[in-house]
Amino acid sequence: MPDYDDLTARIRALTRGETDEVALMATLACEIHHSDDRFDWTGFYRVTAPETLKIGPYQGGHGCLVIPFSRGVCGAAARTRQTQLVPDVDAFPGHIACASSTRSELVIPVLGAGEQLLGVLDIDSNQPDAFTAEDAQRLREILDECFGRG
Repeated sequence: MPDYDDLTARIRALTRGETDEVALMATLACEIHHSDDRFDWTGFYRVTAPETLKIGPYQGGHGCLVIPFSRGVCGAAARTRQTQLVPDVDAFPGHIACASSTRSELVIPVLGAGEQLLGVLDIDSNQPDAFTAEDAQRLREILDECFGRG
């Protein structure tokens, strides 16, 4: 488990005063990805058109380029605006296998000012049941602070 207090302080120092969403996403993807060995793919999918997510800044192997809100774990998070904590991706209806090695997934909606959906933070792990409710909560707090909700 990452030292979330340290991760939060590092991200806060690196992003202070930054308002560009892509720059924020790139910095967060890098810092979060390298904070824990469970995180095999860490990145953002951005809302680029109605009901459409496109890949944004990420760390790890290739990701899917486009994900409709109607498909997969990322689509479910975007559609419902609810965090998706998936211990076994094979048991998730409609899971999109961007990488065959992924076993569990955590996807958190990224909301900006006025509750506007900017995209989702997607973290994949090659370990089953890799993520906890604490991971979801602490990462949600980081996102809220960086994107104007905190």
